[in-house]
Amino acid sequence: MNFTNPLVYGVPCFLGFILLELSYSKHKKDKKDLYHWKDLAASLTMGIGSTIIAPLTKTIAAIVLFNFVYEVFNPEIDGIRTNIMGWKSFGYAWYIWIICQLLDDFSYYWFHRQNHNVRFLWAAHVVHHSSDNFNLGTAVRNGWFTIFYKPFFYMWIPALGFPPEMLVVCLGIEALWQFQLHSVYIPKMGIIEKVFNTHTMHQVHHAQNLEYMDKNHGGFLNIFDKIFGTWKELDDTIDIKYGVSKAPNSYNPLIILTHEYKDIWNDMKKSKNWYHKFMYAFAAPGWSHDGSTLTIKQQQKLLKTKGKL
Repeated sequence: MNFTNPLVYGVPCFLGFILLELSYSKHKKDKKDLYHWKDLAASLTMGIGSTIIAPLTKTIAAIVLFNFVYEVFNPEIDGIRTNIMGWKSFGYAWYIWIICQLLDDFSYYWFHRQNHNVRFLWAAHVVHHSSDNFNLGTAVRNGWFTIFYKPFFYMWIPALGFPPEMLVVCLGIEALWQFQLHSVYIPKMGIIEKVFNTHTMHQVHHAQNLEYMDKNHGGFLNIFDKIFGTWKELDDTIDIKYGVSKAPNSYNPLIILTHEYKDIWNDMKKSKNWYHKFMYAFAAPGWSHDGSTLTIKQQQKLLKTKGKL
């Protein structure tokens, strides 16, 4: 069975909502600086690049990788697709769709969290966080390299017996939800906040305030953040500063895309020890062999010890 990826329809809607929010913000006195033209241009360039690269990676992920995994773990036995663990591979019942979407959200949580915890992955993901503005334009400011390794976080789902095309649709739905989270105009939503990852929670995620950093990695649910200790509610008394502590300070797309890789290389040259070199590339961002820089967890622990967190 063939399905259309929801992002096919989502991309033009993204542009429409960006224009709508941009126009609205220019008529609100307290939000006139919500968009900056050079920053928006950089974000749109990142988004266009991702849109061009996406069909290639979709072919690799959906047609090659996901289908390969699905075929290996779910061979046909007497004309029936059967998982190697013994159960019949899943069909397209409504509850199977819901389960697949939940598994997709679980995978998204760990994919997203590791993008913040492994520096080499952070080098690709930092593109999305590199703007000091939080708006729908930032939502399309995506790195071009994350989509090359993202499918590997999801390949276990077709291995269980979920059709690859179903997973691709779920991935699209996840992306649609993520886009609309990048708005400051949606307040806290009461009981909805108990279950879903909302706009105020995503503001926390994009903040560079130390108490907010590395929080709220969830997709459309917040349950995994709560289970694994990374959930943080927005505090209305805290003035949010968006972006990253070590920004590229450039609107040049190539610099935005590559600045963290350059920093990794420079840090690796600080020590001749190969273990240190490995850790500079694959430990958490901020790790250093001599304590000259600290990871987010180390900084938060230090502040907590001082009673300031």
